[in-house]
Order: sequence, then C-alpha cells, then structure tokens
Amino acid sequence: MTPQKNTNLRNHLLAISASLLIGAGLMAVKFIAFYLTDSAAILSDALESIINVVAAGFALGSIIIAAKRPDPDHPYGHGKVEYFSAGFEGALIVLAALGIFYAAWPRLLHPQAIPRLENGLLLILSAALMNLVLGMVLVMVGRRTKSIVLIADGKHVLTDVYTTVGVVLGLVGVYFTGWNWLDGAVAILVGLNILFTGARLVHQAAAGLMDKSDPELLEEICRVIADNRRPMWIDIHQLRARRAGARVFIDFHLILPRDLSLEAGHAEVKQLEKILNQHFEGTADILIHADPCMDPECPICGHEPCDQRRADTSMQPLWRTDTLTCNGPHKTPDQSDEPGK
Repeated sequence: MTPQKNTNLRNHLLAISASLLIGAGLMAVKFIAFYLTDSAAILSDALESIINVVAAGFALGSIIIAAKRPDPDHPYGHGKVEYFSAGFEGALIVLAALGIFYAAWPRLLHPQAIPRLENGLLLILSAALMNLVLGMVLVMVGRRTKSIVLIADGKHVLTDVYTTVGVVLGLVGVYFTGWNWLDGAVAILVGLNILFTGARLVHQAAAGLMDKSDPELLEEICRVIADNRRPMWIDIHQLRARRAGARVFIDFHLILPRDLSLEAGHAEVKQLEKILNQHFEGTADILIHADPCMDPECPICGHEPCDQRRADTSMQPLWRTDTLTCNGPHKTPDQSDEPGK
C-alpha cells in the first residue's frame, strides 16, 4: 500500500472512530434531556442520534473492508461496500423518521406541559454545537479522500444539527407562548426532514452500486488526457469510468497510427496510463485498448511524418464527454463536431 493510501486510510479510521465515540456521548446527552423534559421533539432528536451511532459503527467496518486488497474472489477490490454502507445509513434514517412520527403524533393531538424545559434546551444546544464541528470535519475529510462513507456520515451528522436547531426553535416557542402542541408539531417536521435526507442517501447509494455515470469524473479524465496530448494519440472513444470507494476504474479505446510497431504502441499506452495514474495519485485501475487508425481519420491525425497518410491534417477532435462516452464506433471527421460548436 502506497504512503498516500496509508494516509487516507488512517484519516478515514480516525474520522469515523471520532464520529462513533462522540456520537455515543451526544446520544447520551440527548436522552438525559428527554428524561428531564419528556419532550417529543427532544425524543425525535435523540432517536436520530441512535442512528448516528449505529451508522458510524457500520461505516467503520465498511472502511476496513474497503481497504482490503483485491483477491481472487473480488478482483475489483472491496470498495463498493462503501455504497452499501451509505445505503444502509439512509435506510436507518428513514426508520428513525417513522419512529419519530409514531412518538410525535399523540403529543400533537394531546399536548402536555414540558417540565425543566430550560435544562433540556441547554443540553441539546450544547450537543448541536459539537455535532456541527464533527459533521464539517467528516465531510471535509470525505471530500478530500473521495470517501462516500465519510461524506454520507458527515451529512447525516449535519442533518442532526439542523434537526436540533429546529427542535430548539420549536421549544423556545413553547417556552414563550405556552403552546404545548408545538412540541409534537416540531417533532413531525423533524421527521419529515430526516425522511427526505434518508431517501436521498439511499438513492445516491443505489446509483453508485449500479455504476451510474459520473459526469464530473469523466470531464476530469478528458481534461487530463487533452492537457497531455501527444501527436500519436489520434483520437479516443468509448470512455467509461466509475468510482468504488477511493479507487477509480477507467477504460477507453486509444487510436494510434497503424504503422506503429507493437512495442511502440504499447509504449504510448503505458505513457498515458502513467499520466492518469499520477493524476489520481495511484488510486486508478486503467485499461486502454489500442486501435489502429483508418484512412478517414487522416484529417484529424497530427502524427508526422506518416507514409500511410491520405489527406492533410485539417482539424483535431475536441475531446469532450459528449463525444467520447459512446458505445458505438468512434466518430470519423465528417461525423465529428466542428471546433467551437
């Protein structure tokens, strides 16, 4: 494992372990606040914290599994477990929302006074501040290391912050107006909010498991290839790419001059692989299929001198995702878009 991978793995483990330990402590604080106040809104916040802790534990396991090397049974590695973890977390959030609705509805229909409200507010507000810092750190580390698990867990923690802020505002309203029905109403609004968040996480995880196209990743690959273009790289097509955990899988066809020797063509392919690997800091698995050029491609070929040339170079194709991510044969010059269009 490279030093960069070791650093990323260590950061993942530290971040998710902190999420697990801090989440457990804050969950206890919120249940103490519920015990003091018997508030449905505070209970809704505490129930979501249970999901935080369970999800963080599951995420910790998925990060350890995802870091395993490919083996004969899993030749593409174990990175997709992170999508499963994110989907599991989303499902738990949906479950928590249903529990909140169950607890809040009776309080809305039959309002009750809330004892020791000031103490409860102070406790959950302190918990919100700690969760805010934790969630921001998790999302920051997740984006830097491209870990969907850390991003999902961080967004869940931040959702918990929004939940707590909503609860605080609602209970402050109860404190100043005496409208006890606000307790149940706020809890239901909290449930609706986290229900939406959970459903979105499940959708994102399903998209990852089904290898949904990632336009940002494809644009990044196109930019790297175009910025390092060599005259012998006539065109590329059938570009495909996906993420699985921290790894990136890339494959495409590279059109090379047909008079190149097998050894020279192999050297061009290895050069392009090296460029992409350096850009993705050793986390990319790359498969490049070399195709020989045909006569109709002469106008887009910049390779000189060439004994096989049938026409002068008139234009070079623009390498963009809308022309490269196709499943059919590559475009010939009369099919390609003109530059600037």
